[in-house]
Amino acid sequence: MLLKHGLDGMELRHLRYFVSVAEEASVSKAALRVNISQPALSRQIRDLETELGVRLFDRVGRRIQLTSGGEDILRESRDVLARAASLVDRARSLVGGMAGILR
Repeated sequence: MLLKHGLDGMELRHLRYFVSVAEEASVSKAALRVNISQPALSRQIRDLETELGVRLFDRVGRRIQLTSGGEDILRESRDVLARAASLVDRARSLVGGMAGILR
């Protein structure tokens, strides 16, 4: 997949927001879940679509559903978020002395 603008501006929160909207199948419900306003969340999703160059959702009235590209990006987003969580867990283990190299 070609990216229009690269990944310089993308943050994990963009992916969290996207996953929330996909899981809730509703921007307003996802906005409550991630504790931001619905217009702000809609803007974040539009920005992510622009950055990726992929339409993530089909919007039909007040309903949304993932596009085929959105389904693919959802799988990848979940993987990225899981890996980020694993990285945080690993860092905490290193700081706590529970992992690392003994010298």
